[in-house]
Amino acid sequence: MSLLFAAILLAASDAVLLTHHEQFDHAGARVEVTYRGQMRAELRQVGSVSAPGRPQTLRCRWQARVTVDRHARHRGGVVTRRIEAPAGLSGTRPGWCAGQTKAIQAEMAAATGERMRAHLVEVAARDRAALIAELGQMQG
Repeated sequence: MSLLFAAILLAASDAVLLTHHEQFDHAGARVEVTYRGQMRAELRQVGSVSAPGRPQTLRCRWQARVTVDRHARHRGGVVTRRIEAPAGLSGTRPGWCAGQTKAIQAEMAAATGERMRAHLVEVAARDRAALIAELGQMQG
């Protein structure tokens, strides 16, 4: 079953890309930061196939996760970091996960508007303290 799960994760790898830019001053220099978020679905097959005439319990549970790559340019160089964050978006589809990847991707794409952009801005705000600490370490 774990091989099937891995194959499904690869099949659902058509991810949705999001970008957020911000600038701020740190220690008298301009810092330009780009956050690139990639939303992907983690799929989990649950239930089982039932005998003919009985209701099936087979379904695909999915949860969207966002991987955010941060690139900050400062006069001292470039600081990068990868941040994993749940996207707060999940659902269930009937049947095998392998047959539901397009429908799941469509649900994720429908939610990528302002909701996902707001999520990316929130991740950036939570990352600000860590970024400032990393910039401080660069300066010595």
